[in-house]
Parts: sequence; C-alpha cells; structure tokens
Amino acid sequence: MSQKRVSFHTLGCKLNFSESSTIAREFERGGYQRVSPTADTDVAVINSCSVTEHADKKCRNIIRKIHRRNPSAIIAVTGCYAQLKPQDIAAIEGVDLVLGNNDKADVYRRVEELKASRGEAEVYGCSYDQINRFFAAYSSGDRTRSFLKVQDGCDYKCAYCTIHYARGSSRNISIEELVREAEQIASEGQREIVITGVNTGDFGRTTGERFIDLLRALDGVEGIDRYRISSIEPNLITDEIIEFCASSPKFVPHFHIPLQSGSTHILGLMRRRYTAEKYRERIAKIRELMPDAFLGVDVIVGFPGEGEEEFMETYRLLEEVEASFLHIFPFSERPGTPAVAMPNKVQSSIATQRVSRLEELSTRLHKSFVEKYLGQVREVLFESTDRRGMMCGYTDNYLRVKCKYDTSLINQICKVRLVDIDDDGDIRAQIVG
Repeated sequence: MSQKRVSFHTLGCKLNFSESSTIAREFERGGYQRVSPTADTDVAVINSCSVTEHADKKCRNIIRKIHRRNPSAIIAVTGCYAQLKPQDIAAIEGVDLVLGNNDKADVYRRVEELKASRGEAEVYGCSYDQINRFFAAYSSGDRTRSFLKVQDGCDYKCAYCTIHYARGSSRNISIEELVREAEQIASEGQREIVITGVNTGDFGRTTGERFIDLLRALDGVEGIDRYRISSIEPNLITDEIIEFCASSPKFVPHFHIPLQSGSTHILGLMRRRYTAEKYRERIAKIRELMPDAFLGVDVIVGFPGEGEEEFMETYRLLEEVEASFLHIFPFSERPGTPAVAMPNKVQSSIATQRVSRLEELSTRLHKSFVEKYLGQVREVLFESTDRRGMMCGYTDNYLRVKCKYDTSLINQICKVRLVDIDDDGDIRAQIVG
C-alpha cells in the first residue's frame, strides 16, 4: 500500500504558517508524506484567513480547485474563515471537515476518525467567547528560520477587524514553555526565530508575565543567533523593549509596527489605541537607539471618513518616519464590525488611487533605505534555495541580499559587502574574508 499523502494550503499571517507547520508534523508522525499544494493528495488541509473579503474568496477558490483535481481527497478547512463562517464552508462541494480555531489542534485526529465514515461535512466549532485553547506552534522545514507562536487572540476590537471574533481573547502559554520550544527549534538547526502572535506585545494575559521578560528569556537560548519581532502595536512597544532590543546582539534592528492611518481623527474612528503623535514618538525612540532599523508598516486606505486631508496626513507621516516598506490594504467591510455602519464611505475608485500613491511611496522609501547601505559590510544569514545559480539571505536589518550559490554558506551568518541593486530590487553582495 502506497504512503498516504497530505498537502497544506496556508493563507494569511505568519501565525497561520507556524500552526500549519505544527499540524503537518503530526501528520508526518502518523505516516503521511507531505506533498506540495499542487500535487495529487489524499488529504488537503486549508488553514484559512478572513482579514478581507478577498481572503475569503481565495479560500473558496482553493477548495474548489483541490476538489476538481482530487475528487476523492479529504478536504479539511480550519482557521479564521472556518471560525467565522463554518456553515458557508461546509456547504462547498468536497469539504469533509470544518474546524474553528478552538479545534485547530485536532485536525489530524478528526481526519483519521473521518476516514471510516464520510458523509456530510462535519463541523467543529464554538462561539468566539468560548475559544480558550492555546495551540502551541512553531514552523519547521525552513533550514534557517522558524516562526514561534507566543500569543493568540486579541481584546482590542478595532472597528474594522474580525480577529477578536475569529481568534478569541488574548491568551498565551508560559515563558518556561516557550523557552523549551525555542530550544527545540535550536536543536533542529534553525538559527533565527521570528516571534509571532495576533497581538504579540499583549503577551502575558494568561500567565501574568510580561513580554519584555519573554524577550530576555529567549535571549538566553543557546543556538539561536537572531530574533525578529514580527509585529507589535505602537502602544505596546515600550522604552524598555526598545532599549533591550538595542542592547541585545540577538534581537535585530527590524520592526513591523502597524500604523493603519496617520490621521488621529481616523485612528479614533478605527478604535485604535494610540494617536499619530504617539506613533511618531515611538519611531523616534527606535531611530535614536537603532538608526539602521528596518521599519515595516501596515496601512489601511479608504476607511470611512478618510478625506484627502486625512489621507495626506498618513502620507506625510510615512515620509517623516522614513518607513522602509509599506503593507497597504484597501479598506474591506467585514460583516458584524462597527465600520460597516459608519457614514462617509470612500468611493472604491478613490481608494484604489490612494493605494497606488502609497505603493509609489513605498517603492521610493524602500529604495532610499537600501541605497544607504551600499558599500557597507553587514552580516547575512544565507538560505538554501538555488535561484539560477544564486542564493539569497537577509541582513540583520532585513535587506535581501544575493550572491553566487555556495552550499558551504547555507545556514551560515557571513560578512558581505553590499555592492549594488539588481533589477529585482535585491542587493548583489560579495563575501568578505
């Protein structure tokens, strides 16, 4: 009998990738062979996102495509879309299992139970206020980098967001348990950890611990050379955190700090927990202590009430703080959120134009950031993929670097001189020494 095959289709955030990887390891321990998302398979697991209507649509299309290609395969759907709209997903032809976020850790067990008796799609879920399990997860498979989940859920209830309803309240496991997971990652040979969560800086709600204490504990794990904080809210990145990251040789100068709007008025309508001035002040503190820091920023364009002046407040703030890269999202109405009922909707054509203007700004800001480092020597952690005879890696401050492929450099931190920028926007580099 041939080995059973399982494929994974992960949409959305880094958190989902860490969870999919953990589910995959359980299937592999159960005797399954993990195959690529486009390969023929016996089981297909879809870890869904629901941050926008586009994400929902993408999930539905993937389900239909898998069923056409593998009509006898078991299709199991979990994640945020499965939590919010389980019956809608169960009604799609080919779906056998739907598991909300509280039941995500049970995917493998439910698939094994299902194989004996397949009928209508089985749905496992609960309301958002009953989500209480913490699914401990980290990603593996990438030889250099792992995403470590330290926190789940969110208590913020921003006016445009369904995450609280999809992921439940903020919760976490203990620092002691997370240190053990980091040690396991180190034992598998990965040298960089990306610390991730829904509201990462809110770590500690369950255990009474603090995020800064988690960072200090992780800093002591042997075998891990680099840590990145994947995303942290402006109101949660304290002086203490910034000062610690600046002093630690392991925590790299790379931050992803969502802005959403540079207008304090719009931030108030969004129910965000900071002002534009607070955001400026936090970035100034980072620039003071880590002048080389890469700054990734999330921005929502076209939120109800955003006129040209409010948009330009966002544009000017992004220029002022010298963002290194922008993740731009046109506002998407999510059913059940307060933003749906808000007046002064922005025409989609205007929102599209504003997205284009910010995309041009992002390209200009990123190019300016990269050019500052040409001619410098920086350390790069090289990855294993062979791209037409070239290999890539990232500097501590998240510059993507390319040089001639050399197997001896894989998963090594090497000093390189940054030479110039190629047509793909990558930096060509030469090994130093």
